[in-house]
Amino acid sequence: MTFTVRRAAAAAAPLIDVDELPPLGHFVDGKFTEPGPELIDVLNPATEELLARVPLGGVEDTDRAVAAARAAHPAWAGITPKERAEVLLAIADRVDVNAGLLVRLEAADTGKPFAVARDDISMTADGFRFMAGALRAGGSSLAAGEYVTDHTSLILREPLGVIGAVTPWNYPLLMGAWKIAPILAAGNCLVLKPSEQTPLSTLKFAELVADLLPAGVFNVVTGRGPVVGDRLARHPDIAMIALTGSTRSGQAVARAAADTVKRVHLELGGKAPFVVFEDADLAAAAAGLRTAGFWNSGQECGAACRVLVHESVAEEFTAHVVREIGQITVGDPRAGEDIEIGPLVSKAHYDRVRGHLGRAISQGARPVVGGTAIDEDQPGYFVAPTVLVDVSEGAEITREEVFGPVVSIETFTGEDEAIRRANDVEAGLAASVWTENARRSHAVAARLDAGTVWVNSHLVLANEVPWGGFKGSGYGRDLSVYALEDYSRTKHVMHHHGR
Repeated sequence: MTFTVRRAAAAAAPLIDVDELPPLGHFVDGKFTEPGPELIDVLNPATEELLARVPLGGVEDTDRAVAAARAAHPAWAGITPKERAEVLLAIADRVDVNAGLLVRLEAADTGKPFAVARDDISMTADGFRFMAGALRAGGSSLAAGEYVTDHTSLILREPLGVIGAVTPWNYPLLMGAWKIAPILAAGNCLVLKPSEQTPLSTLKFAELVADLLPAGVFNVVTGRGPVVGDRLARHPDIAMIALTGSTRSGQAVARAAADTVKRVHLELGGKAPFVVFEDADLAAAAAGLRTAGFWNSGQECGAACRVLVHESVAEEFTAHVVREIGQITVGDPRAGEDIEIGPLVSKAHYDRVRGHLGRAISQGARPVVGGTAIDEDQPGYFVAPTVLVDVSEGAEITREEVFGPVVSIETFTGEDEAIRRANDVEAGLAASVWTENARRSHAVAARLDAGTVWVNSHLVLANEVPWGGFKGSGYGRDLSVYALEDYSRTKHVMHHHGR
């Protein structure tokens, strides 16, 4: 059984008209700048057609944005939580009103199927609404007490100042919102560098909310990480640098930030184990893998890309997985609402994923579905949804983040072995356990070295709960009240009132 491939008709209308594109400049101090002579091509990965050209920003552009944010910070930090919350709620409403446009823009820029893009935009709006409420709840920021005789202590929570953020290409607007919402809610100002490959939804967002935020509070500089991202990490007026990206990018940012001893927030790569025990509901686990392993074409740091299944049920489970993958439709988002897997984001990434597949197969892994690129002689960066079996312990495909529609299946014989192998990678972002034994589910989840562990599900997120990893997956938390805490600082004020 195999999957379906569908191309858009030659006469299909483009997802985005030219007049729907955002202004193609940096967004600094409340307005868009005129683009300079050096530009970056932004392509539609499903067709390889040019969508737009955005400025290749440099150090001077970054410095201007930081200066604007620094000038805006005292006023923004000084307003009440209620006033900031009202702005965040207005931003959420603006996102909702323009959801259809943002979905089409995200699908064009990244190749996302419509279902994925809609989920991104919906969660973006909900993230701003959650942070508006969390901001007003206050948490522990008002704690007070008398811990020394005749002295009253107040614990205040303050904004950090100006924060630099670098966001990835796989979820351009959603990962932007995961940074923007808590950073602004906590009273900080922000300079954000979107991925140069997928900057359009972030620029459109800036255009849509420009009248809602004071000038300078939120700024966007397009460009490459080694220039704009590095300058943000090194800039003496940046109090914190926050990045969602690869482990290598996180290491570079942390090194650059060390010179100014600024705080660092890193949400990095993953290699999530999907541990299936012999008593699991195998059909449900296979259906869960279909979504969690191939959502967003597998370009997802929490993707269920590494299956560990008990040897006694491995054959049956694999048969369920093959049936599930056989129902997937791959193609250009314009080809229909039922498209489940789109293209990879770029030619460079397409080549990288194909390289992983070629090496895995040469090292003995066997594809039971996929294993190759799709229609190499036609435009678009499409790779077949792939399931690899006969994968040996410690193979590269089980340790390196592929970031594509590729799932490997290994077998284990006992619980301790499953846990040891699940933890035996540098990443520690996410994992899941599939079992009908409640005691086992608690015990195994406690022993898995990952920031999020699901039981009998995978890749289910909510704005109320934290997201972030251990080990090589970084530190700091996105989402939830923990993100607000990350983007703020505590101050102890003690009053002597003895008489």
